[in-house]
Amino acid sequence: MDAQLRAMLNEAEQELLRATEPRELKRLDEDELAALHDRVRRARTKYSTLYRRRASAHVTADRSRKNASAAHSKARRKAEGFEDALARVSLQLAKVAAAAAEELKAERLAAAKREPVPAKKGRARSASASSTPASTNTVTRAPASAKTRASTKSSNKRQQAARDRK
Repeated sequence: MDAQLRAMLNEAEQELLRATEPRELKRLDEDELAALHDRVRRARTKYSTLYRRRASAHVTADRSRKNASAAHSKARRKAEGFEDALARVSLQLAKVAAAAAEELKAERLAAAKREPVPAKKGRARSASASSTPASTNTVTRAPASAKTRASTKSSNKRQQAARDRK
C-alpha cells in the first residue's frame, strides 16, 4: 500500500488492506479467507460504483468524460487499491481451496480403500448376466417408478400435441 493511498483511507479501510498483505493471508484458513474476500469485494464495489456514479453525473456538466473522471480520482484510486487487494485474496483463496479439495479427495480415496463395497440390493441377476466375469463392472439401473413413467409419458404427449398443432 503506497503512501498516497494510505493517506486517503480511514483506519478501517487501512486495516482491511493490511489484512490482504501476503504474510497476513498465509495465516488465514479457507473460511477466514472467504469472509475477507467478501469484505474486500464489498469495499471495491462501493468505491467503483461511487466513482462511476459521480463521474457520470458530471459528464454533462463538464462536457467531457476526461474532466469528469479527473474530478473523482480519489474514489477511482480507492477502487483500484481494493481491486488489487481483491486479486490477492482471490488468488490465495483459490490456492487454499484447491489444497483442501485435494486433501478431501485423498481422504475419500483412502476411506474407499479401507471399507468393503456393500452388496447391491435389487432384482436378482438372470442366468446370462451371472455368467459374465466378475471383473466386468456392469452398472444396473434402478427400475423407474410408476410416477416417473407417468410423468415421462404425459410430457411426451404434450410435446407431440404441440408439434401436431403447428
